[in-house]
Amino acid sequence: MSASSVRLFEYLESLPGTVFNRLYKQPSTALAIFRRMLPQLAKSFVMAMLYMNRPLLIADLETWVRPDGEREKDASVDLLERLQIMKRTAEPGKPRSYVLTNPFASSLRQALTGGGNHKSFGIPSDIQPERRVTISQLDDFARKQWEGVLGYMVGSTGIGLRDDGVNLNTSVKTLLKYGGLVDVKGKSVDITQDGFAFVLQEVNAQVWTILILYLDNAEQLGMDQVDVLSFLFMLGSLELGQAYSRANLTETQLQMLLDLGDFGIVYQDTPESESYYPTRLATTLTSDAGALRSVSAGFDTALSSSTNDKGFVVIETNYRVYAYTSSPLQIAILSLFTRLITRYPNMVAGKMSRESVRRAINMGITGDQIIDFLYTHAHPQMRKNVNVLPPTVVDQIRLWQIEGERMKSTVGFLFKDFPTLPEYEGPCQYARDIGVLVWKSDAKRMFFVTRHEQIAAYLKNQRQRRDGG
Repeated sequence: MSASSVRLFEYLESLPGTVFNRLYKQPSTALAIFRRMLPQLAKSFVMAMLYMNRPLLIADLETWVRPDGEREKDASVDLLERLQIMKRTAEPGKPRSYVLTNPFASSLRQALTGGGNHKSFGIPSDIQPERRVTISQLDDFARKQWEGVLGYMVGSTGIGLRDDGVNLNTSVKTLLKYGGLVDVKGKSVDITQDGFAFVLQEVNAQVWTILILYLDNAEQLGMDQVDVLSFLFMLGSLELGQAYSRANLTETQLQMLLDLGDFGIVYQDTPESESYYPTRLATTLTSDAGALRSVSAGFDTALSSSTNDKGFVVIETNYRVYAYTSSPLQIAILSLFTRLITRYPNMVAGKMSRESVRRAINMGITGDQIIDFLYTHAHPQMRKNVNVLPPTVVDQIRLWQIEGERMKSTVGFLFKDFPTLPEYEGPCQYARDIGVLVWKSDAKRMFFVTRHEQIAAYLKNQRQRRDGG
């Protein structure tokens, strides 16, 4: 499961059952959850059970999976139960079994076979060819708006870079502040550690991070939570370059059109326009196809057939940095930890120093994040070396960081006192698989995780299986 899917799953898991019931009434939502949230084995279970006219015995499900796939099977069943797609049934005198929940099953069947008048996949608008917005225009709009958001975060307007004419609304700036991505002090805007990690994410993960922040504040904005989620999942199923009517949208969704336009996720000619276009940022919401390292790289890849890595940073052992780019966003990111000295039309030059790196660290940016950025964007010439980045530079960045810290604390939860080794190994491996494991000791049968909800649910399910078996 991708990072963006994990974040979305954590949000969905916190929702009450009544919200799932309303969500799954929309075929577009059921299809989006099926496509994006489920691993391949879980999808196989759902498709095998989708047209069954009776519950599936637990014993029969066990025979579908090889012995070495037991852990993967348990994780898939656990995920389906927590997303309220599948549930257990136990009638008196009959073996325990599984059944797909409704309305998820009926909505997924409708999404796969078509038909009905639910209109959850949007209503295409019939627009004259000369008035249509082209895909290249949508890409330009999305790139400009999204890089405007990232530029605001890294402070690209404060280092003498050109103004791309993107004026962010107050609501967008407030959302970034409440999400902990920027720290606003008066007129000064500083990126935080979470914000820098956000900038380094793939575009699809960035978009979902913003959208989940939007969801978290939906109630304060007077919006219906289900309408917000349904609209986001619907956007992921729309066709790029096709205009869609606003006629079937609720009041909440009409307000979302205005807000999402600021992020470049949807496009409208005017706020009063009767139609809207999803951009590439929207149509890849429920697919990992749009999971690209940067906005510029993402759109360049989408618009050209070239798949070559377009690194642009050269760093020398004397800490001099040369960046072959004219992107205001990339230059602004470099300026966070580099003292820029010279600028040319297609290149900037600077030098990393203790002061410049410590300044970034004081803003919350870690040394590993700086190293990750330099490695990810290393010039092709750098990649010809055995070590892509000079080891002296990598070591010195880490040394500059530990000057101000001797101990790192991590907030989390300790699981211990497992009676047997197998009872310890199962949840420990599960914690590793979902990316929450921080530390473990096989000898002491204990492990430390950053989140406990999923582990607790896993242990509960294992206990129920033992008691029922």
